[in-house]
Amino acid sequence: MTPLEPEERYSRQVLFAGIGAEGQRKLEAARVAIVGCGATGSALASLLARAGVGTIRIIDRDYVEPSNLQRQSLFDEADALESLPKAVAASRRIAGFNSEITVEPHVADLTPDNIEALLEGVSLILDGTDNFETRYLINDFAVKHSIPWIYTAAVGSYSVTLNILPGKTACLACIFPDLPGGTFETCETAGILNSAVNLAASISATEALKFLVGAEDRMRRTLLSFDVWLNQHAEISADNAHAGCRACGERKFIHLAGEGRPHITLCGRNSVQIHERQRPVDFAEMNQRLKAHGTVRHNDFVLKFTREPYEMTLFADGRAIIKGTTDTSVARSFYARFIGS
Repeated sequence: MTPLEPEERYSRQVLFAGIGAEGQRKLEAARVAIVGCGATGSALASLLARAGVGTIRIIDRDYVEPSNLQRQSLFDEADALESLPKAVAASRRIAGFNSEITVEPHVADLTPDNIEALLEGVSLILDGTDNFETRYLINDFAVKHSIPWIYTAAVGSYSVTLNILPGKTACLACIFPDLPGGTFETCETAGILNSAVNLAASISATEALKFLVGAEDRMRRTLLSFDVWLNQHAEISADNAHAGCRACGERKFIHLAGEGRPHITLCGRNSVQIHERQRPVDFAEMNQRLKAHGTVRHNDFVLKFTREPYEMTLFADGRAIIKGTTDTSVARSFYARFIGS
């Protein structure tokens, strides 16, 4: 196949005065990270890859399931049937429409232990996660190293986004000093509209392009929210850091230090994630060991073991997602019985 000429591929984008030929060259030289490749993350990855961002590092801990296909635009039915890790599936799909850029897939859960290595060398971090624990971790890292990042979230018909430019704007801890308390909606309880996802991702991707081409003065300085079903929107000023902010004011990076971070965490659905990163897994050997106890299948990236009423997805580093319970003790017992304590 004859390679496509970059001048033709990006011609309509170069015609846009805000980018132009020089801006396009800056995009091609850019290195960004997307943490989480679910609904917002996959939309962000697609938009930035099509725009010609030269290197996109995708970090995601999860695998593709049928329920993802309603809103996660980089995946198809074959990915779900194979339970491909989302980072790998996204990388393959992007290669099909833009083979000229570099995509670095990392099948990993971003943690205080690996964040320095996984986010090294990027100039911008984009949020595609589904939990505040990881967002606070990103915020600590970004503020500490003065790396801009863009917070993006969507649930139900509601979407929200915030640009965080350390030293110039409020950070996430300025706006939300503490983890949200009580019960709050998730995609599993409130559902989600794919249009809300794509609105949030489109706004955030545009803000990313502004930063990458050097148009920082055009970047929004507010927390912007939209409800696409109720036709409501709101903005909260984020132009200035808040006095006494734990992160950007006092520079206390408690999430980066791992304070209070659980060894076992819930995945936001009827599942528990078990963090075991020091237990390399030989899938072929594990397949032989487990097949007498239930249904087993594996590919190069994950092993699926089903023993009713539970299903375990095991990753190559020993991390696992146990589906069928939200009880951490039950999940740990299941993991210990079949994988080891």
